[in-house]
Amino acid sequence: MAEQSASEKVAAFFSNYPLRTYPEGQILIHAGDQPQAILYIASGKVRQYDISYRGDDVVVNIFKEGAFLPMLWAMTEAENRYFFAAETELQVHMAPKDDVVAFMHENPDVVYDLLTRLYRGLDGLLGRLSHLMAGSAKSRLMYELLIESRRFGKRADDGTVSLSITEADLAARAGLSRETVSRELQKIRRDGLVSIDRASIVIASVEGLEQKLGTEL
Repeated sequence: MAEQSASEKVAAFFSNYPLRTYPEGQILIHAGDQPQAILYIASGKVRQYDISYRGDDVVVNIFKEGAFLPMLWAMTEAENRYFFAAETELQVHMAPKDDVVAFMHENPDVVYDLLTRLYRGLDGLLGRLSHLMAGSAKSRLMYELLIESRRFGKRADDGTVSLSITEADLAARAGLSRETVSRELQKIRRDGLVSIDRASIVIASVEGLEQKLGTEL
């Protein structure tokens, strides 16, 4: 019998706990509240976000199927400062924190896999920070489009990548106003890098967008 991968071990572990379904937009954990359990995403996505002084959502991360959270609280018992909400219709298994920590102690390969994903996310966060500090609104938007394409994009046979994301979502991820995103997105479209319709944004060439981003810094 083949040995289970880390992701298979995690899925098998959480399958022993209750499965709950939430509609899109449902807040799962409020900022300042102590979580009641660790959530494992069986299907759907979870948005982690803060609220700016203007009342705008500022997205910190998007978790997809197979992720479990919030692990900062589980590992350090640090106060939770973020909101977690269903980005889409969502199904999650809910396990007690102590059970999850014990499971990780017993499975170092799961810890290694979690650290690998954590460092990938940290690399993306550092890239976002560099564009926030030194880049233009256009470069910040292009960076978010690239991150979205790598994590959630659907690549077609012709090499284009389709993103199911709205201007409001991009604004929350890039820390820009929706009006700014709309204006800058039209500039990127005129450069021939994306096409836009009501349902999606299509990146004509990820490599071309990466090259253009390099000239914007």
